[in-house]
Amino acid sequence: MRTSETAAEAVRRYKNAINNAQGHSFEGYIKAACALYAQQGRAEIDKTPEPFRVTAKDRKNGTFSGRFTARAQPDFQGTLDGGRSIVFEAKYTTTDRMKRAAVTDEQMKRLKHHHERGALAAVCVGIQNDFFFVPWPFWDDMKNLCGRQYVTADDLQAFRVKFNGSVLFLDYVGQIGGRWISGADCSPERWRNGNV
Repeated sequence: MRTSETAAEAVRRYKNAINNAQGHSFEGYIKAACALYAQQGRAEIDKTPEPFRVTAKDRKNGTFSGRFTARAQPDFQGTLDGGRSIVFEAKYTTTDRMKRAAVTDEQMKRLKHHHERGALAAVCVGIQNDFFFVPWPFWDDMKNLCGRQYVTADDLQAFRVKFNGSVLFLDYVGQIGGRWISGADCSPERWRNGNV
């Protein structure tokens, strides 16, 4: 613990470090699925690099300093077999709920624009040990569909995806996902009316 740091600050810093590490693991599970889908010929999807610029180098110590140069884009982008574009954000939490605000305004704007142009736009969500690939229309209309600005694993059961050491985001456990990915109507009215 740093000398000027309180115990509460140390606990918060520790929790943030754990959450950051688990978020990186979650992205690793998604990258593994991307590699599998590429091998199977189902999709070519890559992690979007963060907009970053090196500001100083210390060759003696092998370190550098840098800063982010723009707001983050969605985490993954690519093309599905057949030519449809795919773009999605990845979010993980160790808690029992995922807040809508976990996706930044800039990321939401980009997901919306991709969706409007016909891309498969979504949020890949990890809530503890459960994994989901949530269609953009559902995420965007979360307040009306769920009555609040967060979702729980129970709210997302229709979008549960398989996990085998990789988060298989194109492989839903239930039927809605498969129909949605292959292009069936996925308007929010379907969820409001219980037509999942």
